[in-house]
Amino acid sequence: MLSNSPIVIYKTNLTKRIVATLIDYTIFSIPIYLYMMYFGTDNNEGSRTINGIMVLPIPVFWLIYFVLSETFYGATLCHHGLNLKVMTIDKKEINFTQAFKRRLLDVIDIFIYGIPALIAIKNSEKHQRLGDMWAKTIVVDTKDPQQQ
Repeated sequence: MLSNSPIVIYKTNLTKRIVATLIDYTIFSIPIYLYMMYFGTDNNEGSRTINGIMVLPIPVFWLIYFVLSETFYGATLCHHGLNLKVMTIDKKEINFTQAFKRRLLDVIDIFIYGIPALIAIKNSEKHQRLGDMWAKTIVVDTKDPQQQ
């Protein structure tokens, strides 16, 4: 008996994902660095420290740049520029909880130069990072007709 369901093709989009992630975290890090240089206080190690309520803008900026941009647009700035989009496994728009879950695990995925993410993407059936597995999301190339 033949099935009428379409064949779903999952691709790693690995090079684009690596480049997009590096640029996105650079875009995120520059304002954080400038914020710490301007509002931080000198410490004994020759760098600057932020304490108390002054720390709050950092996670707020993270939430806006990564979680809210993926919630409302399906991608961060650089991922969008490289035609990558985060979608649910059944290719629908993601919600806030899914965006938050996938980004919360960035700490693990990007730990040790991104090796956990690379291993997960290369070895999982749907080429997902750990955060994507938890959030039940995938990253697709919007210009690739096979991934639509």
